[in-house]
Amino acid sequence: MKSMKHLRVQTRLTIYTGKSVEEATFGKGIATLLRGIETYGSLNAAAKKIHMAYSKAWRITKETEAGFGFDLIKRDGARGSTLTAEGKKLLETYELLEGETAAYIEKRFVEVISAK
Repeated sequence: MKSMKHLRVQTRLTIYTGKSVEEATFGKGIATLLRGIETYGSLNAAAKKIHMAYSKAWRITKETEAGFGFDLIKRDGARGSTLTAEGKKLLETYELLEGETAAYIEKRFVEVISAK
């Protein structure tokens, strides 16, 4: 049998309302945008950093907010944006769970793929 030690595994975490995954989700894209808002103080700047059109960033943020029933960001016109308390909590929860899940899955994958 050939070695499979070079293989890796990747997980995708999605948070949704429980109604429908298609209705509103919180995943890697929106998390990256929110982290960018924390860093740069602007949805526009966050979108530019990840090479996303501002219109798309605006759309997915609004869709997520509408589906979840609360604002993720507080917009302050030309002064930029900040995360709401709910947005910050959701981002922190997502990042924590994503990190824990990825670490567990990677460890478990190595155990299973290495088993005889």
